[in-house]
Amino acid sequence: MRLFILGFGYSAGHFVRRFGGAFTHIAGTVRDPAQRDDLPGIELHAFSGRGPDRATAERISEADVLLVSIPPGSTGDPALDAFGDALAARRCKVIYLSTIGVYGDHGGGRVDESTPPQAALARAQMRIAAEQAWTDATGGDAAILRLAGIYGPGRNALATLRAGTARRIIKPGQVFNRIHVDDLASAIIAAVHHPKGGIWNVCDDQPAPPQDVITYAAQLMGVAPPPEEPFATAEMSPMARSFYASSARVSNAKLKHELGVTLTCPTYRHGLDALWRAGEGR
Repeated sequence: MRLFILGFGYSAGHFVRRFGGAFTHIAGTVRDPAQRDDLPGIELHAFSGRGPDRATAERISEADVLLVSIPPGSTGDPALDAFGDALAARRCKVIYLSTIGVYGDHGGGRVDESTPPQAALARAQMRIAAEQAWTDATGGDAAILRLAGIYGPGRNALATLRAGTARRIIKPGQVFNRIHVDDLASAIIAAVHHPKGGIWNVCDDQPAPPQDVITYAAQLMGVAPPPEEPFATAEMSPMARSFYASSARVSNAKLKHELGVTLTCPTYRHGLDALWRAGEGR
């Protein structure tokens, strides 16, 4: 199988490190190939949202699997706009990385893939439109993975505590959903091998208040957690504050039953335990 990745970021890089051996050739796009010496053996193409570039389009048209992690913009999905013709030239398996943010706010209530999207934020509305565009472009065969908050090596509560940037923002009733990047990689490879398209939530078993994660990480490190800060009065950027606008408990039952994914980190505690043993936060 030949893999092409549109948007070689944190998640895609980790996926290749874990499952790259399943592919005979791997290529992908980054903003500036000269700045990415962390991807040896990967054929890199420059893409900043404008195109198309003929060499990149040719590689996409040769791919058996297309992994898409480029976010949409106000005018639509830039990857689909630039390379739609190349995709039409050869039907391949499309894995589109979306977000559980499309569900919007449910006041901490439970949602699953049958819950209609009702996002109020503009960036989530753009995701809903991009999901539909990729579904239409593939005749319904795209695998849409709606991702929870991703954490893993170098990106976790242990690291932010060590850096002194962790905060315990308290908003009563607020819960967030998470997924360890190892489990995300397992979900991607399961979607690659699944014969049909569809929508799957990719999250762990335990939505939890954000302050609980910081407190548990501090316990592992043997340090005092940062002080609690009421959400109403905490100094936050508009972007950071917007993440607290939605609260829902997202079900991963379909991920387990249809894609057969067994989580190695079913809760944030499992994930932080593994990261601590691996030396994170020290």
